[in-house]
Formats: sequence, C-alpha cells, structure tokens
Amino acid sequence: MPAALVPVADHVAQVLTLADGRTPAVETVALDDAPGRVLAADLLARVAVPPFDNSAMDGFAVRRADLLTATAQAPRALDVVADLPAGSAAQPHVGPGQAARIMTGAPVPPGADAVVPVELTVTGTFAGGGDTVRVEVVAAPAEGAHVRRAADDVAPGDVVIVAGMRLTARHASAAASVGYATLDVVRRPRVHVLSTGAELRAPGEPLEHGQIPDSNSTLLAGLARAAGADVHRVGAVADDPAALRAVLETAAADADLIVTSGGVSAGAHDVVKELLSAPGPDGAPAVTFTKVAMQPGKPQGYGRVHGTPIVTLPGNPVSVFVSFEVVVRPLLRALLGQEPHAPARHVVAATGWRSPAGRTQHVPVVVDDDGVRPATSGGSGSHLVASLALAEALAVVPADVDEVRPGDVLTLLEIDR
Repeated sequence: MPAALVPVADHVAQVLTLADGRTPAVETVALDDAPGRVLAADLLARVAVPPFDNSAMDGFAVRRADLLTATAQAPRALDVVADLPAGSAAQPHVGPGQAARIMTGAPVPPGADAVVPVELTVTGTFAGGGDTVRVEVVAAPAEGAHVRRAADDVAPGDVVIVAGMRLTARHASAAASVGYATLDVVRRPRVHVLSTGAELRAPGEPLEHGQIPDSNSTLLAGLARAAGADVHRVGAVADDPAALRAVLETAAADADLIVTSGGVSAGAHDVVKELLSAPGPDGAPAVTFTKVAMQPGKPQGYGRVHGTPIVTLPGNPVSVFVSFEVVVRPLLRALLGQEPHAPARHVVAATGWRSPAGRTQHVPVVVDDDGVRPATSGGSGSHLVASLALAEALAVVPADVDEVRPGDVLTLLEIDR
C-alpha cells in the first residue's frame, strides 16, 4: 500500500522545526534603510507626540475667559503681545485682555488656553512695521479650541511599533517622530537557492531541443528576497551527485537556509533525493522526503545539510511558487522572528473549477469585484509558469472539496505580502 499523504499543516509544522532554537541576530540600521526590514524589539517612544501644546490653526492664542461674550455684533478686542511662528522658542505670557498671533505647529504660550482661527478675527491697529498690535474676535472659542495637547498621540514609554513588524516608510516616520535616528532590526537570513536539471539553461541563453530556461532559481531568489532574505542565487546544477554535493557543501558553510527545486520525486535522475536520502554518519538521512496532500507540489523534503536547514521543492514552476508560499515563506518568517503565518482573508469564487479529492489545492487566481477566478484558462497545471505573472493571490481549496462552485467561500493567501 502506498504511504498516506501528509496533511499540509502537518508538513509545514515539521518544516518550522528547522527554526527551533534559533535566536535571530540583530543589527542596527539608519531610518532610511529600515523599510523592508523586520523590527527586532518593541519600539518605545522616547519623546511625546506632540512634544508640547501647539496650535492646530493659524490664528491667535487667547484666554477663553476673555471671549465668552464675543459675537460678530459685539466683537471683543485684545492686545497682541507676541508673534509666534512654528519653531519659535519664545514663551511670552498671555495675560487678561491679551493675545499672541500664532502659526500652525507653534507652541501655545503660557496663559493661553485656546486658539481662535484668523477667519474669526478682524485685525485692528497696526504698528509702523505693519505688525498687528490689536485684534478683534467675533466668536467665542470652545474650551481648548484648536490646541493640540502634548502627548495627545503618544506619551514617552508607549509602544509605537511592535517587534516582528515588517517596517514601511510610515514606520520609519513614526520612529523619527518619537526620537529615533536608527532602529534595531533582525539580520536578513542568508538564503541560497538553486535548481537542478540537465535540461536547464541560464535565462537568455540559446536553447537546443529538450532544453528550457532556468526560471525556478530566478523565481525562488525573487520570492526569498521579497520575503526579507539576503539571497544568493546559485542557478542551475546538473543532475550529477558529485556536483550537487559540492554546491551544497559550499552553501551550507554560508547560508542560514538552502532552498532547492527539482530532483525530489521518483524519477531515475532525481539527484536531490538520491543524494540527500542516503544515511549520514548517524545512520539517518540528511533530508526527510515525503508526499504532501497538496496540489500542486506533492513531493517535498526538509532537513539539514552539515547543520544548515534545507527545504527541497519539486521542479515544476507553479509547484515551486505554491510550495514557497505555503512551506518556505512561513519558515522565513520564523527565521525573522515573525509569526509564521500571515493573516489570510476569505473571498468568494467567481467561477467554478475541479479540485483533486484528498489534496489541498492552491490555485493562482486573479481578484475582481465578483470574487476570484483562476489566473489561467489552462487549469492548475504545475508547468504553466508564464501565467504566474497574472496571479494576484492563491485560493486555497480544502482537501475534502472536489469541486468549487461559484459563490463558495475560499481562503485567500496574499502574494508578495
């Protein structure tokens, strides 16, 4: 009897054990270099935001008690004792019957407790230099009107960004606003990617009969880099155990993770499986090869080579893509100190299709207002690499479903998340 297929969740859980016991290394980067990196520890505010009471409007800082009866018919006149642009360090006291002209962002002066927008004032007497020395207010301000209070957004010690967050320009801006010029981030995992097959040629090279471009190593390198890794693309390795052994030994000495494609099924020239399933010095194989209940991507492998984690994927390009998203990306997230599984969302199917019974299907799809539909009319064939460019996400069809009907609710895995 053939061995039962391993459920997808069980296989991913086993692969994630490759990250057990690993403490992510940390490095410090400038804010300009932080977007795309993963924050290593919770970021606590060093300064308040705003750091002081400041004006939300161009107008006049006033004492509200002076203006409770002010109306358009009976404006209240105030003496202007100061002019406060944004960035001013002056702290003039505003006393009874007084006001200070103030610009947006300028500190609210002592004594003032509200700001009257310039639109609700009529300027009065002018000094020789043209500065307003008297202003008439035509409406009473509300309590605390147009004053941004210190720490209204963030107080010192507040958590501004949580550890494990993939940083964006917005996060870098927030960090700058609370007193940081640098951030501690997780060092990018070093990932070596390679593909195997005598038929593979480097992209752009002339092809002879029976040869195809090596798109897999390009795909894996791009996906791993987008996931936050520092990537070395080895390229294609011939179906030769000695050559593969040499490449893997070099990779193991440099990498935090090795990802291969091809050579893991039951063919006569599946060199990855042949080499890595052989017993090591302890009598156990370096890699566990298994068949997973997923479509595409059934043949999979995981283990260690000279202590370095390795994940071996099948060779068909769509299988490579799906396997990376389902198996490798969670491992990379774990190596970066993140939760392995990013949040998924649910959508409806806009059209129907068949799914293999007993296997979880992952279908590259496009998303529109009606829901999701396969990205190619050619089905979910694992060789349809050119159509991957059309895909916007992966729709997940459970193993106990053999047919998707329009309107069915499916889980959606975002691509490039």
